[in-house]
Amino acid sequence: MESAKHLKRTRGDVIYDTVIFIILTILFLLVAYPLYFVVISSFSDPVAVAGGKVVFYPIGLTLDGYNEVFKTQTVVRGFLNSLLYTAVGVSINLAVTLPTSYALSRRDFPLNKPITLFYIVTMFVGGGMMPTYLVVRDTGLLNTMWALVLPGALGVYNMIVGRTFFTTNIPVELMEAAKLDGCGNTKFFFHIVLPLSGAITAILFLYYGVGHWNSYFSALLYISDRSKWPLQLELRNILLQNTAIMTNRALTEAELAEKERLEALKEMMKYSLIIISSIPVLIIYPFVQKHFVKGVMIGSVKG
Repeated sequence: MESAKHLKRTRGDVIYDTVIFIILTILFLLVAYPLYFVVISSFSDPVAVAGGKVVFYPIGLTLDGYNEVFKTQTVVRGFLNSLLYTAVGVSINLAVTLPTSYALSRRDFPLNKPITLFYIVTMFVGGGMMPTYLVVRDTGLLNTMWALVLPGALGVYNMIVGRTFFTTNIPVELMEAAKLDGCGNTKFFFHIVLPLSGAITAILFLYYGVGHWNSYFSALLYISDRSKWPLQLELRNILLQNTAIMTNRALTEAELAEKERLEALKEMMKYSLIIISSIPVLIIYPFVQKHFVKGVMIGSVKG
């Protein structure tokens, strides 16, 4: 009975919980509604979307926006290119970041502090766009996939997150015990450390994967052959082309209705493009979500 009295909720507790619930509900609606609006707009009639009639539910279900996007084969090709660039880029990122993070986490590595400092300086001081372009050009990487995946092979923030993980989760005693059994550094890393590092590997996979998938500016700078464009650059180009066509269309009486329809379709295509480019991330994220919070806390709580 006495423990029940201690657990009894007071009026203040109820008021506090109610206020917090209302605030969080409002914040949830503010975040969720734009996403919901994008989805229903991508399936609604273009004229209804442009006219602001689509608010809570789709009007005139149609796939015209998606049909316009996929009319050209360049979108499919860009989608496959993005998958390739993301797969190769993430593989290179993990192959560089994980060993570097582990090496810099080792206390018996005499240069771990100066090398870590060197990496951290690059987070605040960079050469800029033109020097980077000149390096890519002079190394023969222009108009190749490698121009998109090699310059960013190591993300310093991701390296620090990985270094912190190895420091706090791989005990020194484990390495000492492995050495007693004749295990060297390389074998220890591949056979013991990596199998114990599934969480940080998933986090780095997500960080790097989303970055590669959403990137378009590097391709805009380094890739001139359209057959090698990633999806994001293709979608950007489609929107710009549609805008130019609709803006320059002659305003004759016979074309007024068609122009209005095309302008409405242009607005609708924006939502279809968002959905298409977001599908891979939405598919992958649930599988690594349970590791996401842990990875963020590793990098933010401990340095």
